[in-house]
Formats: sequence, C-alpha cells, structure tokens
Amino acid sequence: MLPQAAQANDPTDSSRVRTAHRRIVFQFDNRYSILDGQLVGINGLKLAVEWRGRLRAGAGGYLLSNGIPSQEVVPFGYPSGTTAELRFRYAAAYVEYMFIRTNRWEMSAPLQLGGGRFFTSFEQPNGNKSKDAKSTVWLIEPSVSGHFRVFPWFGIGAGAGWRETLFVQSSLDEALDGPIFYGRVKLFLGDLYKTARFKRKLFSQQHFRYDQ
Repeated sequence: MLPQAAQANDPTDSSRVRTAHRRIVFQFDNRYSILDGQLVGINGLKLAVEWRGRLRAGAGGYLLSNGIPSQEVVPFGYPSGTTAELRFRYAAAYVEYMFIRTNRWEMSAPLQLGGGRFFTSFEQPNGNKSKDAKSTVWLIEPSVSGHFRVFPWFGIGAGAGWRETLFVQSSLDEALDGPIFYGRVKLFLGDLYKTARFKRKLFSQQHFRYDQ
C-alpha cells in the first residue's frame, strides 16, 4: 500500500479529486408506474447540468414502452373486434438535489414538472388505425432516489415517487395519478475509462479507501 503522501499525489486515485463546478449529465430514465390501474413501463431520456456535485437541473422526455389496453367500451361506429390502447407521452423539466454524496453512496430528491398528451389509439380488424382527441396533461413528480457503488465503475440503484396530474378532468386524474418506481444498474463511464487507462484491477476497492 502506498504511503499517505504518495497516495495524495497518485493520479490513478480519484477518491480525493475535486468535483468540477459544472458538468453535463446524460441518463436513461426508465421506470415503472401504475396507469389506469395497470403496471406499465415508461421509457425516458434526461439531459442536465450538474453544479458542484450537489444540484442538477435539466429536461427529459418520456413515453410508454407499450400501449395500455383500454378498459373502456370502444365508441359507437367502430366495427366489432376493434381494439383500443391508451397512449401517454410527456416532456418535463426537473431539478435534483443530492443531499448525500460520498464515494460509495448517493441519495437525491428529484422533482419534475411537465406536460404532455394522453389519447386512445384504435385498431380495426382490417388494420386501419385512428386516434381520438388528445388531452393535454400537466403533472408534477416528486421522488427520492439513490445508488450504491459496488465498484468504482459499477453501482446499483433504486427510487420511488408519485405522479400527480394538474388541471385535468377527474377521469384523467384517476387514470394517470399513481406511484413511480424503479431499480437500475449504473455504469460510471468516467471511472470505467480510468480503470482501463491506469490499469487498475477491475474489481479493486482502492477507490473507496480513506486515509486513517
């Protein structure tokens, strides 16, 4: 093991490197939720700026991974055998405060404000498709999330929150309000690059050691 003075000057050890004032953060934000009483997957992409390792602000876009089979009766005028699926997509601005951040742990409180469209897609037996009128939806999503680094380049995380729609009809409130939750595996590409560049052991714990 290196002496403390040598560790402080060791360029391969990033545990004591100061966080940049600003950096760009890109994230796949895929989660699960309850919509219209059914468990669904929602795929998302987020881009943000992070300040001093504590605050992130940015925007993202989301859509259902698949349509939700509608529980409502198909409207009059469609032939027998017509199927109906609910569709939902939205964009959101968000801020995220990291109230715990160490080499191992990160806990944060994201808050999203967004707007989008909710509509029903119909498919007739002959393959013809159509949509009903789209409803504009406004929403707010508070949540709590965190991750644990198993290795410098690899971590596991989870999060949970609530989606609340605003300024919409009560029927949409019932269909769209609900919990959001996820579990995910995280790859920290910067640390993976450093592991390869400085020829560290892939499963080393050196990054997490502190001076005594």
